[in-house]
Amino acid sequence: MPSSHSMSLAVILASLSLACVATAQSSATYTGVGKTPTQEEIKAWDIGVSYVGEGLPPGSGTAKEGAVVYENNCAQCHGLDLRGVGADTPNPLAPALVGGKGSLGTPHPLRTIGSIYPFATTVWDFVNRAMPRGRTRTLTPTEVYAVTAFLLYKNDIIKETDVMNAQTLPKVQMPYRNGFLPARIEDIPDRQKRGCTRGQCPESGASK
Repeated sequence: MPSSHSMSLAVILASLSLACVATAQSSATYTGVGKTPTQEEIKAWDIGVSYVGEGLPPGSGTAKEGAVVYENNCAQCHGLDLRGVGADTPNPLAPALVGGKGSLGTPHPLRTIGSIYPFATTVWDFVNRAMPRGRTRTLTPTEVYAVTAFLLYKNDIIKETDVMNAQTLPKVQMPYRNGFLPARIEDIPDRQKRGCTRGQCPESGASK
C-alpha cells in the first residue's frame, strides 16, 4: 500500500498539472474561430422582456384578434377550449392554459396562466420566444400581443375589448400576483431571507 507521503505527493503533482493546463487554456490565443456578431444579429436575439415591460416592442392586439391567432397557431396542441391536449395524461401534448384558480394549495394543483403567473409580461415573453412549437419566433409582435390578450381574456383577467401593448400589458394585475416573493428582492425586509451575507445583498437588477 502506498505511504501517506507518496499519496500526498501524487495529489500535489496532479493539482499542479491541472493548474498548468488551466493556465495554458486561459492564456491561449485563437484565430479563425467564430466572428464578432453584427448589431443586427445581436438585436435578433436580444428579446428579453422584464416583468415591468422593459423590452416590449411596438404593436398591439385585442382578445378578438388573438382568437384567430390562437386557432391558427396554438389550438392544435392546447385545444380549442384551451384545456390542453392530453392534459390529464402523464405525457400531455400541451398543458391547459385556463382554469386552476385557487388550486395551488390543494393536493391537485393546476398550473395555468390564470392560476400561477404573477406577471402578464411573462405570458408575452414566453409566447414570443418559445411558441408555436416547432415554429418559434414566427409570430409578429402584434400577433403575440393579440394572442396574449386572448389568453388573459379567457382567464377572466381582462375584457375582450382591452388593447394590450407595451404600455397596458405591464399594468395588468394577475390573480396570483401576490403569491410570490416581491418582484424586487430588495423589498424583502428580512435580510437573512433576502440572502444577504457578509454585508452584501442580492439585487433584482430591474427598475421599479
